[in-house]
Amino acid sequence: MTRIKRGYIARRRRRKIRLFASSFRGAHSRLTRTITQQKIRALVSSHRDRDKQKRDFRRLWITRINAVIRETRVSYSYSQLIHDLYKRQLLLNRKILAQIAISNRNCLYLISNEIRRKEVDWKNTPKKFKRSSPENELREGEGMKSKLL
Repeated sequence: MTRIKRGYIARRRRRKIRLFASSFRGAHSRLTRTITQQKIRALVSSHRDRDKQKRDFRRLWITRINAVIRETRVSYSYSQLIHDLYKRQLLLNRKILAQIAISNRNCLYLISNEIRRKEVDWKNTPKKFKRSSPENELREGEGMKSKLL
C-alpha cells in the first residue's frame, strides 16, 4: 500500500477555522480545539440574537408609537389604533408608524383623527344601509351581487 498524504487538506481546514476566529482573544484564536468550540458558540449566539433583535425592534416601535399617542392627548390607545388601521386596510406597519411618530408627530395625529372620523361616519348612516362584508353576504346567500342593500 502506498502512503496517502493529506496534510494540506487538514491545514486548509484549520486555516479556514483560524480565519473565522482571527478576531477572538487569547487561546480562542490560537488553539485549534478551542477555536472550533468558540466558532460553534459564536454561530449559535448569532442565530439566537438575530431572532431576539427582531423582537426588540418590534418592542421599540410599539413603545415609540404608544408614547406619541399618549403625548398628543388623543383619547385613543395603541391597540385601538392598530385595530382601526387593520379595519380600514391601511398598509402601515409598526416600523413606518414609529418613523412617522418620531419625525412628524402631527402626521400621526392626522392619521388617527382620519380613522376616527371615518368610523363616526359609518355610525351615522341610516339603518337601511349596512356594511358589506364577505361573511354577511355569504350568510344572506347573495354572494358579491351588491355592496349596499
